[in-house]
Amino acid sequence: MSCAPGEPCEEGRKRRTAIGVLGLMAVIFIVLSFASFIDSRVQAIPDAVSYTDYDAVQGKRVFQAYNCMGCHTIVGNGAYFAPDLTKTYAHVGPAWLEAFLPSAGSWPTRTAVQVQLQKPEVAQEAGVDSIQAYFDKFPAAAERVERRSAHASTMPDLPLSRDEIGGLIAFMKYTSEMDTEGWPPVPQVAGLTFPQALPMPAASAVESVSSPASGTVSAAPGNPAELGKKLALETGCTACHSADSRAGIGPGWGGLFGSDVELADGSQAHIDETYLHTAINTPDAQVAAGFNKGVMPAYANILDAEQVAAIVAYIRSLGGLEQ
Repeated sequence: MSCAPGEPCEEGRKRRTAIGVLGLMAVIFIVLSFASFIDSRVQAIPDAVSYTDYDAVQGKRVFQAYNCMGCHTIVGNGAYFAPDLTKTYAHVGPAWLEAFLPSAGSWPTRTAVQVQLQKPEVAQEAGVDSIQAYFDKFPAAAERVERRSAHASTMPDLPLSRDEIGGLIAFMKYTSEMDTEGWPPVPQVAGLTFPQALPMPAASAVESVSSPASGTVSAAPGNPAELGKKLALETGCTACHSADSRAGIGPGWGGLFGSDVELADGSQAHIDETYLHTAINTPDAQVAAGFNKGVMPAYANILDAEQVAAIVAYIRSLGGLEQ
């Protein structure tokens, strides 16, 4: 750029202004770069968040490996086919997630959540020791049980291991602790009367769902194996056990009855009715080789003798050496 003869020349001033603005931008960039390495606004840090023995970083890797963002969003990032998961842990709590993730093809029942709450580490994370206290603390879990319990979901059953489930819950615990600074915005529905703007059903109604106050699931007359199949779904057995021979978190039930298995202590056991009764009521008394102690909760205080016998009849109906 040059100045015409006899006219005021501002080229030098403009050049100095441009250099000054560029320098200011460089200073701002450097300051912000340094600021990114220090704690900011007491924001949650993945490395500092854990769920029982699992950490959020491990769970994030699981979340990415299964491409969960192909359907879900986290703080608005991802796809919008399935619900946003940012505050899911805070809304439904750990016991509901423990019941849902191993068998996501169907929504958990009250009893399935109650069974998970029997685990000391889950109860400690939830901060409650009874199912009703849990639903009072996590009303979104109560709402889900009331409206969706035992119905099919649109999420597929994923082959998640125990470690992957724990990691995912740790990751969702971390996202629930994030300061989203007001995101997502809350819809303004005051004065609107169409159904979509009305509040969800009251969570207190869940007290009558799936099971009475005693904690046992309701039984219905009929074929014992059919009743056992119904109970297996209601109590969350299908979250860990398949109806065929495929092993998941627990052994597959297909062809199991009448077989001989090796136990974790090196001894042998014959799978008969006595073995299955014990395995359901006090599972840690005889753990099959290749599976971990303490994973399956005891059903002694959840199911009565007739209900346990019905589940055993269902397992027997799935095939085996002694029919």
